Amino acid sequence: MKKALLAAAAIVALPVMAQAQSASPGIYIGAEGGVNWMLNTTILGQNVSPQTGFAAGGVIGYDFVGPRVELEGVYRFNQNNTGFPGQALSNQVGQLGILANLLYDFAPASTITPYIGAGAGVAFVDSTSSLGSTQFAYQGIIGLGWNVDTNFRINLDGRYYGTSNPSVQGSTWSNNNFSIMLGLQIKFGAAAPPPPPPPAPVAAPSFMVFFDWDRYNLSQQALNTIKQAAGAYKTKGSARITATGHTDTTGTPAYNMALSLRRANAVKDALVREAVPAAAITVIGKGESQLLVQTGDQVREPQNRRVEIVVQ
Repeated sequence: MKKALLAAAAIVALPVMAQAQSASPGIYIGAEGGVNWMLNTTILGQNVSPQTGFAAGGVIGYDFVGPRVELEGVYRFNQNNTGFPGQALSNQVGQLGILANLLYDFAPASTITPYIGAGAGVAFVDSTSSLGSTQFAYQGIIGLGWNVDTNFRINLDGRYYGTSNPSVQGSTWSNNNFSIMLGLQIKFGAAAPPPPPPPAPVAAPSFMVFFDWDRYNLSQQALNTIKQAAGAYKTKGSARITATGHTDTTGTPAYNMALSLRRANAVKDALVREAVPAAAITVIGKGESQLLVQTGDQVREPQNRRVEIVVQ
């Protein structure tokens, strides 16, 4: 028995080498069972040496992701070497414990998570009638959980379980147990893992060409920029180019609309000279409607006199 408990403790002490996964709060239910060792005791002056028995039960709980609370019912049964005529203790001890447990998972988002816990409640122990002695029950738990997925979990734990002293014909006896339990749990309402974030949108390459006041001829710097835009078009292989012309606020809106189109067409002609097909270029005039730098009317702002080239 001691070797088994030490083995359980060693398992819990193993490093947790598992991939993280999604964890979310939720209600769970489970079934559990295992072996129970009831420690030697003395009843009515006779030494009682219980045999290895079994434990079986179920739980309902709520997982807060880390802390867990649950209500558990477990029946334990051990045969022994001493009989008391007319007693439910005759050659056996059965006991039903109903406990509220508080547990803590140390790595709730990992596939493998160690945990500890403690519980307290009520026990019904064989005495002068079957399960006829009502006692205070308590336990300590140390274990290892395997989160198979977000809804299914397997637990292996070692427990000390005890009660206040039951009595037979006015004689009390100590009730101490060690158990190794295997449990299966299903969680309800666990959220599905969030989808991976969408890839960041790739901005279309854009270029800016600027003009002198009331002009649509291209400077050498503008021609160099247009050459870069043509290179970006050729790199894509199959693309569209939009050339959008703008003006500042000097002049009338109608005049500025026409001037923005002349600027955009001047850029288109330069792109065609750089071997960009004319059919791949769309020309748009915005006049003074979309200022890069907000100004009042009749203001000569150099950054507003531009053509924006977008390759997409």
